[in-house]
Amino acid sequence: MNIFTKKEIILFKKLNTPAKVQDFLNTIPINFEHDKIDRVKSPLRVMRENNAHCIEGAILGAYILSLHGYPPLIMHLKTIHNDFDHVVSVFKKDGLWGALSKTNHAVLRYRDPVYKNIRELVMSFFHEYFLDNGVKTLRQYSKPLNLNIFEKGWEVEDGDLWGIDEELDKIKHYDIAPKKSLKTLRLADPLEIQAGKITEYQN
Repeated sequence: MNIFTKKEIILFKKLNTPAKVQDFLNTIPINFEHDKIDRVKSPLRVMRENNAHCIEGAILGAYILSLHGYPPLIMHLKTIHNDFDHVVSVFKKDGLWGALSKTNHAVLRYRDPVYKNIRELVMSFFHEYFLDNGVKTLRQYSKPLNLNIFEKGWEVEDGDLWGIDEELDKIKHYDIAPKKSLKTLRLADPLEIQAGKITEYQN
């Protein structure tokens, strides 16, 4: 049976606030999937291989938070077809919502728990989510998915967690805004576009 090392368990115990978990996630290099094989690695595999993309980071973050009394919740941010979706781990503290986010870019990052509800939290990502041509792309968000619904042991699974990915696609989603409103969106301006190109890890 796969298990975390004593060193990893001690580390997880120290990561006892969402901010500390986010700081740790930022130290993990991006999984660029150079071999062109899509993966959804478990927290154990992320720790062993020391890289993660957004859903892998969200799952790991949710797992660590669950060790400190938070439900392990992840949420899907869905875009138009020619942009990449994003997955974050959401948490509630003192009645307000925040989010952990594993990303390589200067935007779509951590959100402090200051939002009254999930929609308010999601909308904080809206104006940051755009293509290089300035087109804003966020269109839907899912209700939070509680990873406790899955069979125990997903956190140390050898195989890919495609069941979590599939359930995240199937779970109820909500539109960001009416189609009429989305037709008149202003493009992100050149300075915003330039800032959005800043990356943390080089491919």
